[in-house]
Amino acid sequence: MEKKKKIKPQRPRGFEDLSGNSLNELIQLRDSIQEVYGLYGFESLETGIIEYSDVIGSFLPDQDRPNEGVFSFEDDDKRWVSLRYDLTSGLARYVAENFDSLPKPYRRYQSGWVFRNEKPGPGRYRQFYQIDADTIGSDNALSDAEMCMMFSDAIQNTGIEVRNYVIRLSNRKILDGIIDSLNIEGNSSGSEVNLSIMRSIDKLDRLGLLGVEQLLGEGRKDDSGDYTKGAGLEKSDIKQILSFLESGIESKKLSREACLKNLSGQFGTNVIFNEAIEELNEISEIIDAAGYDENRIIIDPSVVRGLGYYTGPVYEADLTFDMETDQGIEKFGSIGGGGRYDDLIARLKGVRVPSTGISIGVSRLSSALRYLNQSEENSETLSVVVLVMDKEKRSEYYKIASNLRNEGISSECYSGDGGMKAQLRYADKRNARLAIIIGDDEFSSKSATIKDLYIGKEVSDKISDNKEWRSGKDSQQNVPINDLIKSIKSILSK
Repeated sequence: MEKKKKIKPQRPRGFEDLSGNSLNELIQLRDSIQEVYGLYGFESLETGIIEYSDVIGSFLPDQDRPNEGVFSFEDDDKRWVSLRYDLTSGLARYVAENFDSLPKPYRRYQSGWVFRNEKPGPGRYRQFYQIDADTIGSDNALSDAEMCMMFSDAIQNTGIEVRNYVIRLSNRKILDGIIDSLNIEGNSSGSEVNLSIMRSIDKLDRLGLLGVEQLLGEGRKDDSGDYTKGAGLEKSDIKQILSFLESGIESKKLSREACLKNLSGQFGTNVIFNEAIEELNEISEIIDAAGYDENRIIIDPSVVRGLGYYTGPVYEADLTFDMETDQGIEKFGSIGGGGRYDDLIARLKGVRVPSTGISIGVSRLSSALRYLNQSEENSETLSVVVLVMDKEKRSEYYKIASNLRNEGISSECYSGDGGMKAQLRYADKRNARLAIIIGDDEFSSKSATIKDLYIGKEVSDKISDNKEWRSGKDSQQNVPINDLIKSIKSILSK
């Protein structure tokens, strides 16, 4: 008989498993951000992780299969479906499908995994957790100002303080106006030339002015040897764009009001450009009135956001503290962004639906909090493990755990088959605060022994028998069984 081949258990490249503290950290981050979204009156929404490929716009022009950057397969009805690559595409489909029944504006938040079929590498995954908030059906400056302020509040609610972050506000129309005034051949809103220019400028923070200059021209080769084709602009046009970017770098050091005046004075000869400045003025006035100063929200004209569907104001959330990397000391950088996308839903609905939104990348935010020591390495998730000292009395031990849970204390009764040493080791690995021991002596005296595992970190591997365990006086106490719950609550409250 042929021996059955053993299958090696391994994850696909670019994906990760989360458990214990890592998963708890993600949940805590999600909850702290969504708490702020809820305070602003946004409601939750959950859409499926799979959508029809043509509905979410993942098809390449003139091709009969989806973009290779999206995980896709052909369903049994011969239609292509794709794993969502962001949360906005599913929202657009949901709004178009339920437009008449939704309140206007429709304000929702959503969190979940998104997927990109891209080459994985160190720190580069193909699965990401995002938290979004969007306002659908509002065309005024209040909804854009609110996104910036809510962005700021959400970041602070995770534990990151003012001056360690900043929300950078700009308007896509600023660059649209400047580029429009250059009369670049083949340039129009949404054209490949236009998108190439925007993507190049979007890399300013990472590559600097020289890198952007190369990408606006013939192209750029990075340190690994990979070559990125450039936008192919004329040198005179590149010079004009770089001049604007240099001015923008200086402008963002100014107050919002002074920044806008400075930009108007230098480049305010184009209708599109002036429209952008007017919109930013309206947003800034609302932010001023709400008490958000330049320590929290600035105007930075270099922010463009690489996605082609943004049509107006755009926002970027940057962490501004320094961190050590292989390349030396660098700013942490972006953890999320967003902007106005008035034309996205029109592709499905047939009418223009003004919309704006933000998205936070949880993985980068989580890394930042660890770097700032704001996340707890060993956050307590389980308060009590009730040890089973006599297998014939499992039901009595389980009753104790059940009574603790009824009092709101997270508890479990050990369900394995190990002895005391194995049970204490298990409680320690679960990061439980307390172990409850009720052996023959305790049953006889109608008492229970409470062992504080956070104090008694000599724990399981050093314990060989009951007598040795009972010597840990500083970390344990014996209490009447009727006082067990009261005693546990007292310990946990300290």
